[in-house]
Amino acid sequence: MNWLEVSVTVDGELAESVADVFARFAPNGVMTEQGIGFLNDEDLGTAAGPITVRAYLEVNDQLEETRQKLEESLFYLGMIQPVPTPAYKQIADQNWMEAWKQHYKPILIGKGLLILPAWLESPDPKRIAIKIDPGMAFGTGTHPTTQLCLELMEVAQSVVRGACCVIDVGCGSGILSIAALKLGAEKVLGVDIDIESVKNSRENADLNEIGDELILGQGSVSEVLSGSWEFKSAPLVVANILAPVLIRLFDTGLADLIAPRGEIILSGILDHQAESVIAAGEAKGLKLNDKRQMNDWVALKMSRE
Repeated sequence: MNWLEVSVTVDGELAESVADVFARFAPNGVMTEQGIGFLNDEDLGTAAGPITVRAYLEVNDQLEETRQKLEESLFYLGMIQPVPTPAYKQIADQNWMEAWKQHYKPILIGKGLLILPAWLESPDPKRIAIKIDPGMAFGTGTHPTTQLCLELMEVAQSVVRGACCVIDVGCGSGILSIAALKLGAEKVLGVDIDIESVKNSRENADLNEIGDELILGQGSVSEVLSGSWEFKSAPLVVANILAPVLIRLFDTGLADLIAPRGEIILSGILDHQAESVIAAGEAKGLKLNDKRQMNDWVALKMSRE
C-alpha cells in the first residue's frame, strides 16, 4: 500500500482548523510539527514559529476524489482566512520497524569509545563498544550532548577507573552509566524521573551484559541524597539534562553528590546558556576544569575541592 502525504504550513491560529479538515479524509489521523525556541536561559523550550500540518491519504481508486474534496474544504476555509496551497508527496509503504534502523550507524567517540547499534557488528574491536538499542529514552548517542559527555568521561578515565561508584543523574537510555562501567567504575547508580527511561536503561545494560553493578531507580538528586540507594555521593557525577534543569538541580543539592576532590560532567547546555550553568556551579563551590563544544551544544567538567 502506498500513501500520498498532504501538508500545509500555517500559523498557530489556523493550524487547528486545517487539522480538522485533514482529519475528515485521513483514516490514520493528523500530525502537526513546530519548531522550538528558547525565551531565556531558564526556558525548557517553547513552541515557536509556523506549524506544518500533515496527513496521509491512502492511494486507491478513490484517491483523486478524496483529494478533490479535501482541496474544496480547504478552499472554503480559505474564504474565511487565506490557506496556502497544499503540498503533496508520494510515500511508499515499507517495513518501518526495519527501515528506521538504517539511520543508525556506529559512532566513534574520542580515542577509544564506540557507540554500537545493538544489531550491528563492531567495525573496530579495539574500541570499547557501548551497545544501544534506541528506544524512547533520550541518549542514543547520536546527539552532540551525549557525545560530548562521553568524550569528557574518556578524558577522565583515570578518575572513572579509580571510582568506587559513579552517579548518573537523568540516565535516559543508560548510555553514560554503561560507559562508566566499561571505563572501569566498580558500580554506577543511574536515576531518572521517568520510569520508562529506567526500564530502557536496564534493557541496554542487558545488551552489554551488565548486571547488578548498575543500580537503577526512579528519582533525582533529592532521592539520592535522602539515602534511597546505597551511596549518596561519588567521585564522578554525570548529568546530561537541559541547562535550566541543571541550574535548578544545583539548588536542590546537585553539587552535594560530588565526593571531595571529585568531578561532575554537565551536558545538555546550549552555548548561550553555558555561563549561567557555570555560575550556578561556582556558587556551590565548584571550579571549571574543561569546556567542550559541538555545534551549538556545550559540555562542562567541574570539580569540587
